[in-house]
Amino acid sequence: MKKTQSPEIRTLFMELLRDLCEIDGTSGREDRVRSYVLDKIGDKAECTVTQLGCVIARYKAEHTDSTLMISAHMDEVGLIITYINDDGTLAFDCVGGVSPDACGGRQITVGDGIPGCIGTRPIHELSADERKTPVKFSDLYIDIGAKDREEAEKYVSLGDAAYFTAGWHESCDGYIRSKAIDDRLGCAVMLTMILADLPVYDTVFTFVTQEEVGLRGARTAAYAVDPDMAIVIEATTAADIPMSEGAQRCCELTRGAVVSYMDRSTIYDREMYDLSRLTAEAAGIGWQTKTVVAGGNDSGAIHISGDGVRTMAVSAPCRYLHTPCCVAHKSDMFDVLDLVTEMEHTLHEKI
Repeated sequence: MKKTQSPEIRTLFMELLRDLCEIDGTSGREDRVRSYVLDKIGDKAECTVTQLGCVIARYKAEHTDSTLMISAHMDEVGLIITYINDDGTLAFDCVGGVSPDACGGRQITVGDGIPGCIGTRPIHELSADERKTPVKFSDLYIDIGAKDREEAEKYVSLGDAAYFTAGWHESCDGYIRSKAIDDRLGCAVMLTMILADLPVYDTVFTFVTQEEVGLRGARTAAYAVDPDMAIVIEATTAADIPMSEGAQRCCELTRGAVVSYMDRSTIYDREMYDLSRLTAEAAGIGWQTKTVVAGGNDSGAIHISGDGVRTMAVSAPCRYLHTPCCVAHKSDMFDVLDLVTEMEHTLHEKI
């Protein structure tokens, strides 16, 4: 029989995920996400906040000699204001791996909720060669409706963050469309485990900062926790789209949690990798691996912390990562929750 969480726990997870995705918090600006996390945890765990803004939540259950760290990052990709033009439009750059191609025509909010849109030169003004040239951030600008620089400066300052405003959409067939599924998904999994008292053993949960700009919070959190083992929860690129075939499809929606053997920053612990597959099969949990060595996550910093940390990553497949609208499926996210919960005590008992 498949081991799954109760309908009540799944409902809690989805409520947390929606709340978290609707909060704005790019790298270095995770304040609102952190406040939400701390408020939800309350006295369910002993929490500290590091100098870089990471939340370290120590959950007490049955004591073991080994320390397991379960981690996810709070930040999302976004934009940052770099200049205010004379005509009141705003120049900007990306925070994290955002492609300029994904930005044109998008609605956004700047700073404390100033609405705007991303504009560029109209197509009829472009030469034939210019139409063939990839868009650069210098070709784009943000329009908040200001008539000139002086008016724009009343509402916007240099260094303000800007966020995509795709909204949350849930379809009847289980697909979720939202910004920031990477990695509010992982934060929702950890909060669900804490609030529903799912861990069997003492566990340290770390809600870390600045993953999208270089795994910075995870590096410091791992140093502070000094774990023996780590599970990193993420969203990972799914390529089950019309232009991809065979191995290039990488991983696919509705096929289950993704456990990688290697990416661009980590060669994962082989015993943990194999154990995740056996655990998933025994529990009837959807499981898949990636067929392309690509990308990376906070494991890249965690596994080389101190004298080394045995590390695995459990991810939900997600289309269109680092764009204004990610697409994921409930069944995969539930499989991630179920597998991480199973692995929490399996690792203590078998490694």
